Amino acid sequence: MPTHHDTPPHQGNLFTALRASFPTNLDATAVETDNGLFYTWRDLDRATAKMANLLDSLELPEGSRVAVQVEKSVEALILYLATLRAGFVFLPLNTAYQSAEIEYFIGNAEPAVVVCTEKNFGWVSKIAFKAGTKHVFTLSENVTGSLLDRAANLSDQHEIAIKNSDDLAAILYTSGTTGRSKGAMLTHGNLLSNALVLKDYWGWRTPDQGGDVLIHALPIFHVHGLFVAIHGALINGSKMIWLSKFDPKVVLEKMPEATIFMGVPTLYVRLLAEPGLNQDVVKNMRLFIAGSAPLLIETFNAWQTQTGHTILERYGMSETAMLTSNPYDTKQGERRGGTVGFPLQGVTIRVQDEKNKTLPTGEIGNIEVKGPNVFKGYWRMPEKTAEEFTADGFFKTGDVGKYDERGYITIVGRSKDLIISGGYNVYPAEIEGYLNDLPGIEESAVIGIPHPDFGEVGVALLIAKKGIILDHAKIIANMKANLANFKVPKQCFVIDALPRNTMGKVQKNILREQYAKGL
Repeated sequence: MPTHHDTPPHQGNLFTALRASFPTNLDATAVETDNGLFYTWRDLDRATAKMANLLDSLELPEGSRVAVQVEKSVEALILYLATLRAGFVFLPLNTAYQSAEIEYFIGNAEPAVVVCTEKNFGWVSKIAFKAGTKHVFTLSENVTGSLLDRAANLSDQHEIAIKNSDDLAAILYTSGTTGRSKGAMLTHGNLLSNALVLKDYWGWRTPDQGGDVLIHALPIFHVHGLFVAIHGALINGSKMIWLSKFDPKVVLEKMPEATIFMGVPTLYVRLLAEPGLNQDVVKNMRLFIAGSAPLLIETFNAWQTQTGHTILERYGMSETAMLTSNPYDTKQGERRGGTVGFPLQGVTIRVQDEKNKTLPTGEIGNIEVKGPNVFKGYWRMPEKTAEEFTADGFFKTGDVGKYDERGYITIVGRSKDLIISGGYNVYPAEIEGYLNDLPGIEESAVIGIPHPDFGEVGVALLIAKKGIILDHAKIIANMKANLANFKVPKQCFVIDALPRNTMGKVQKNILREQYAKGL
């Protein structure tokens, strides 16, 4: 495992810092939901205390993981904050994951507590108990579940657990080119340092400066919605307008009451298709931020034309939280479409060639990063961790990019063959492994091709076993029954052979060119 960074500037539990940022008036609204509920800052404080007391009452071992696969709700946000408050490790899981995926994550992370929706309790609890998890609770989006029932009668006072900045706060699972999911270990210091840097860089306004209001329309099981958006609002004491799911009409309805919106490119495409989007509806908005997938220059330009606002694009990863951002303050430069801006304060980024030599401006190479936000390593994978860090402590992102003459960074591709579809990471090797196990399939290759709405979508190229005729519809239906929907390729093609180089490696670049217009 690599030597970690110098002593981080912010010691202690992330929740301590978030709680210290609550406004003086605890009876002001902290979260307003799309179904008419209002939660004050006092409500958040009391509810996180009750839930933290519940976790404490279970007498869990130090460093226990709390695995959570629930629909988006304010109670799910409270559970995240309570986990931090009690000093345990939060493990969010995508709500689209099916049984085989959940079985792997629970088996690998060995959580002490699992929280799932009431409707999934039957199959999730079986997997959890079999893996040795002692406590399984339910939490549903309609404010019901055994977690809330158990916490209801507990004290609303709780002493925040003492943690060092190098202690684990969360584990986020991210797959690699091998298809085997890896748990990125993020510390209290990683997440707090990033929240404080972004508060400053994005010009978050305090209540005495007029305040900011965030429209939160993202899922809360990955970095963008859970850390960037939630930490951004909480560390600034700013109200959130909380949408259980993205609905472009509801977002437009709420914009006059808000000042900040964060979204993946797909959300901007869908908002642009709404007839109600105009300069009047966004007149109170201060900032539109995009990330999690590349923003097409057409979307960037169309948004500018239609709203008068320039989207701020940034770049981050599960392993690092945010690394770069286009400027908010025009004194620091313009927001340049097609780029992800400059390295954030404290972050060092270099572009290397295959021989580990730093490349000059304009030349494309491998992006490597270092900073207080860079994760501690992969959960129980010391060899993989060592492999992904350089001798001098830089993390190899697997992304390929370049600096321009003004210091802006552009991401031009992904050396790890990742597909980003609608802001979700899809790892071809994982899908190929699944397809290759299906009867009648000799071999497969999964590629990403451009898509106007999702940015990219997967296409599967299949080689049939001798004498077998493959049924496309049945293959897609099988995948939909067993894999998260965002992973399922949009189309399958049966072909005679896969193009290979002299080393026998499948040449996916050739396949991408051939099938770029396949949809």
